[in-house]
Amino acid sequence: MTARRRLLLFGVSGQVGSELRRLIGDGWELHAPSETAVDFRDSAALRSFVRSVRPDAVVNAAAYTAVDQAESQVELAEAINAVAPQVLAEEAERLGALLVHYSTDYVFDGTGTRPYREDDPPAPLSAYGRTKLEGERRILASGARAVILRTSWVFSPYGQNFLLTMRRLLGERESVRVVSDQRGAPTAAHALADATLTVLRADPGTERCGLYHCTAAGETTWHGFAAAILSRMGPAARCRQVVPIATADYPTPARRPAYSLLDCSRLISAFGWTRTTWEQQLDEVWARLDSTTAR
Repeated sequence: MTARRRLLLFGVSGQVGSELRRLIGDGWELHAPSETAVDFRDSAALRSFVRSVRPDAVVNAAAYTAVDQAESQVELAEAINAVAPQVLAEEAERLGALLVHYSTDYVFDGTGTRPYREDDPPAPLSAYGRTKLEGERRILASGARAVILRTSWVFSPYGQNFLLTMRRLLGERESVRVVSDQRGAPTAAHALADATLTVLRADPGTERCGLYHCTAAGETTWHGFAAAILSRMGPAARCRQVVPIATADYPTPARRPAYSLLDCSRLISAFGWTRTTWEQQLDEVWARLDSTTAR
């Protein structure tokens, strides 16, 4: 019998972490500490924990994702999004383990006119984007065998996300105003988990490690995403109108990129990942909502 590989998963209670735990299968010995078990702000404790587990692979699905709060909590966002990933990369390199880490479309400024490639120069508009970019750079500089997956607009049946917020609002209000001048690709957490498992099973050498883009196929706006959610609600919807508004009409502390589509051809070519559309992914999540949102 082949020995199971030891996987250390951080962020197990989050969207991607929850889906990874659901999909991981029997080939792994899963170690998934709670948020309270390991303090990402304590580098020494984090190092000690990784060394105690001695994993074959580390998946970092933990992050500071409060985009607007990051503008006033830069040090905290930096500790979780940049310093902690550096520690994980250094420990993975010491152990010879593979590290999979997630980053964001917010590393770009949104002035592009075609899907961003991995080698396009980043120019984040927000503290969140800057700290995530710094995390990427520290991992890549560590020498670790690491795969970084940049993604966008993540949604799932769990936690706090646009899908769940809109589903609630569309059931409560007759009219909902949603930004219509930001374009991107809503991406289901289970699709990210599937891509992660594809990478983990490949256990790539250094020649296939590095930075990749990983989103659903297709594109829409937040308004388009909301309209798609409304169309699936049927009689549960009280809303009769999703009103398109400009970003300027909905000011937030952090600036968002107006265009954040990502070119995922490198990931597909390197690992043979099967990419589906955001509408397909929404249908798959929608079918699971009633049984999972009570969690």
